[in-house]
Amino acid sequence: MTAHETIELPLAAPGSAAGTGRIPDDMEMLRAAAELTRDINTARPGIYWPDMLISAALGYAALAGAILVSNVWLAIALGLFASLALYRALLFIHELTHIHKNALPGFRFAWNLLVGIPVLTPSFMYEGVHTLHHARTRYGTAEDPEYLPLALMKPWSLPLFILVALLAPPALIIRFGILNPLSVIIPPLRRIVWERFSALSINPDFRRRPPESDFARMVFWQEFGASLWAMTLIASIFVLGWKPLLVAMAVLSLTAVLNQLRTLVAHLWENGGETMTVTAQYLDSVNVPPPSPWAELWAPVGLRYHATHHLLPSLPYHSLAEANRRLVAKLGTDSTYTRANYPGMVMLVARIAKSTMVRGR
Repeated sequence: MTAHETIELPLAAPGSAAGTGRIPDDMEMLRAAAELTRDINTARPGIYWPDMLISAALGYAALAGAILVSNVWLAIALGLFASLALYRALLFIHELTHIHKNALPGFRFAWNLLVGIPVLTPSFMYEGVHTLHHARTRYGTAEDPEYLPLALMKPWSLPLFILVALLAPPALIIRFGILNPLSVIIPPLRRIVWERFSALSINPDFRRRPPESDFARMVFWQEFGASLWAMTLIASIFVLGWKPLLVAMAVLSLTAVLNQLRTLVAHLWENGGETMTVTAQYLDSVNVPPPSPWAELWAPVGLRYHATHHLLPSLPYHSLAEANRRLVAKLGTDSTYTRANYPGMVMLVARIAKSTMVRGR
């Protein structure tokens, strides 16, 4: 078996050992992950800054072209390119939740100014939320804001999970452009907006706690900027007409759907709610290493190594490929580590869909 082949695990009934917390920890793998990556654990500004800035610049340029050109097919091509480029730029929000606050001076501010606020997804919507997903005793439980047992749910839940992402751009405009200003003068509304509409989560039962201290101040300024921009977008209809906003919303809806598809295949979603060992969490997560030709498009910024990321959440995205290479070389191709490798998105979607047919009836 090569390093990129997949070990097929049988679909198990809810509560069985496969995919649950009863999988014992592979201590050799956990030790190797820590020991082999100590020298590549520093975020490199020379990679982060150009990657983010170029992705954002290309995305906005292509979006402007999609709005301005008159040829429909060229507009569609530019819109697709804009969606992919802005998707890559947007996913740096994931890095912001993990890197030390002093690791890349100015990067958080620049990203929010150039990407987070313009696409109405400021970093506070992920910071303080995503780290709960990595908490040892929360992952896969009802307290995990980023986990749903999708493989155990009804078959119709998967298309609904994807299609709801189409509504993300208008929902964000309403959240920041209408609800946030209203919540300033209606205190009870403020609590609802914060608890239910201030986190990039997929668990509908998740309720966010009020921000505190320095984080509360950061939230204030990010919300203020996003609200100003959302109200400007609404007002632009009366000056520029509907086309610019509708094209931008279509591009960002495609981005949201792509991200939702990536989320769908980031895990196997086979845990029924019990606490899981670190190894069980790893095996419930997914790597799509080379030679998969498309994974870098739909899982950029290191997210094709999502299982490795769960082993090493503080490792910078640019070090994950090297970490994967070292771990395969050390542990071998028949190890627990390679059991998280899958060939691509289509196979993963088919696996989860099959599981819903078997277990979600």
